[in-house]
Amino acid sequence: MTLDEIISKNLKEEIEQSGKTKTEIAKALGVSCPTVSQYVSGRIQPSLSTLSKLCSFLNCSADDILNVKK
Repeated sequence: MTLDEIISKNLKEEIEQSGKTKTEIAKALGVSCPTVSQYVSGRIQPSLSTLSKLCSFLNCSADDILNVKK
């Protein structure tokens, strides 16, 4: 599994666990719904600043999305 696939999978799981809709996420991040869908599908990756906002909104750690192991 590639890093992009891992990020996509983890992001999808975090969104599902949060109960937030893609529309709510897009509004909070200041991006379009299709952009959020592209993040989830792995077609594009969020910038670091967007990832930070996303993690804050979803109340999760970037480590969880990026699959960082200590």
